[in-house]
Amino acid sequence: MRRLRKFVLGISVLMLPVIGVLWILNVPQLLGFALVTQQIVGLMLGFAVAVAFLHHPYCEKSAGLDLILALAGAACWFWYALNFKEWMVTMAFRPPEIWVPGIFALLLLAEALRKSMGIAIAILVWLVTVYGFFGDLVPGMLQASVFAPTRTVIYLYADSNGVPGLVITVIITIVLPFMVFGKVMEVAQGMSFFNGLALAAVGRRRGGPAKVAIVASGFFGMMSGSTVANIMSTGIFTIPMMIRTGMTRTQAAAIEAVASNGGQVAPPIMGATAFIMAEVLQVPYSSILVAAAVPAALYYLVLFFNADAMAVTNGLKGLEEHEIPSFKETMKEGGEILISIGVLLYLLFATGYNPGLCALIASASMLVIYGIRIRFRFDGPELLAAVRSLGEEVVPLVLIGGAAGVIIGLLNSTGFAFQLSVTLTHLATEYGLFALLLLSGLVAIVLGMGMPTAAVYIVLATVVAPTMVKLGVAPMGAHLFLLYFGLMSMVTPPIAFGSIVAARLAQANMWRTGFLAMRISLPAFVLPFVWVYNPAALLDGTALEIAIVLSNGLVASLLLKQSMLGSPVRQVPGWLCSAALTVLALLTMGATALTGPTSPWAVAASVAAAAVATLFARALRRRQAGQGEAAYPQVTPQ
Repeated sequence: MRRLRKFVLGISVLMLPVIGVLWILNVPQLLGFALVTQQIVGLMLGFAVAVAFLHHPYCEKSAGLDLILALAGAACWFWYALNFKEWMVTMAFRPPEIWVPGIFALLLLAEALRKSMGIAIAILVWLVTVYGFFGDLVPGMLQASVFAPTRTVIYLYADSNGVPGLVITVIITIVLPFMVFGKVMEVAQGMSFFNGLALAAVGRRRGGPAKVAIVASGFFGMMSGSTVANIMSTGIFTIPMMIRTGMTRTQAAAIEAVASNGGQVAPPIMGATAFIMAEVLQVPYSSILVAAAVPAALYYLVLFFNADAMAVTNGLKGLEEHEIPSFKETMKEGGEILISIGVLLYLLFATGYNPGLCALIASASMLVIYGIRIRFRFDGPELLAAVRSLGEEVVPLVLIGGAAGVIIGLLNSTGFAFQLSVTLTHLATEYGLFALLLLSGLVAIVLGMGMPTAAVYIVLATVVAPTMVKLGVAPMGAHLFLLYFGLMSMVTPPIAFGSIVAARLAQANMWRTGFLAMRISLPAFVLPFVWVYNPAALLDGTALEIAIVLSNGLVASLLLKQSMLGSPVRQVPGWLCSAALTVLALLTMGATALTGPTSPWAVAASVAAAAVATLFARALRRRQAGQGEAAYPQVTPQ
């Protein structure tokens, strides 16, 4: 039984990426198989459910039960794929051959989700499902319009507005190809290349290892689109290097967590949620990239400045010359990575190809160039392991896509989304847009503590985003607002999963790591409010508006760095000076939101903040030069 279980698991894991890639390359049609997307979705769901049951057994002795449930779940979704075309005609009559397997398919999907993604998202799915069946018993304005049970089951199981809907389709046709691109990059030693490139670029600078971590994690995070995967890939290299050269364990973990987290919102290749957003907004993916450019740049600029401030306070220097690889040799050994990224960007921006196809073409180019360099002496077991690893990484996303179909389908069919939108509109009318934004950001962070970023965005984009748009917020700004706050839950205590993973790698205290990560990623909590009130922060405005908001952001970034350098005046406590500079920085960053996109007050805020930054820097230099007194407190590494 165990051998059969292992065999089924191995086949299912391999089939997930293979089916997805073949579908995007249009291979079934070329071979004469007239399939539609929903049938591919059914196959992918079947294999994903099987992997979830077999990869996460109930106990050591449950091999038989795990195998039975895996095969049953796969069979139910394969049955849907086999009969989809016929059911398009007979679905309205609600025959038992649709709703009976549908019940088992949905139950096993929910259990597979719980086993692979945890209890939090499973509870959300169950609560929404219960509401979908019994919401008519809820009193008041949230009373639901409930279908007959068989109709609800068929709607979720077989309708394109249910489980096999938009979200899972985007995951299979767009997100999966970019995951292939990231996996090919791993095979082509992309992580070593980015680390080498970062070392060559900033390794000599003060606190070089921390800046290497930011550059490497930022580059790799664009490809991986996963905070935890990014931390585990780059952190095992950068965190020990930061600690060895003088950063405290807490500082090293916080820098790595924040740098890795930013990869999901860093162009040119953002995380899975950005692709879903493009489909929800019905805009080209390039529009998302353009809008996200300025916030991502300020995010990493502040992080870079803060890492430099930590290096100053710790009295750190750059790496020794022998520890830094040659830029020329680094490019020679891994330059094909940049060529492939260039191919990808050209295809995305200069052609009308589907983004998924662009990613696969770029992946093929990278693999070919890498193959030429190694004379096509690929390691067969290594390639097979990479495909298996990719299949395992696809499973949670496919299951999340299925869960999103349940949530979105029931929120819309019951009228809950509309009723809650009305309630939120009333709240905003009564207390103002800012109150709605504050509540939405808080809800996104709370949901994100137990759910993936994509799932948080999907729920809030369905319920909250329409209200924000109705109140005058630009659609792009509303959706990016929700994405950012869902993402920041990864570094926000108490359940700061990204900070926890980084803290474990660094053997640091997770609470101190989480709060320091929040401290050095402040722009990600402030900028979303700025672009809601001033879309110029998303490059949606006149040249003057964009220049002013950029000026505010740059000066504020410098002040946030200086807020971590202590006090230049002995009579003023360091904490007071830090708090005052932080408040001034945040007010400067949000000046256009408070006073208007082209307000003279916003310009004055930049000028005044720049003057304060200049005076602060001079005072620090004077104190450093005065009678041998150190300007910066020395910190003992922990």
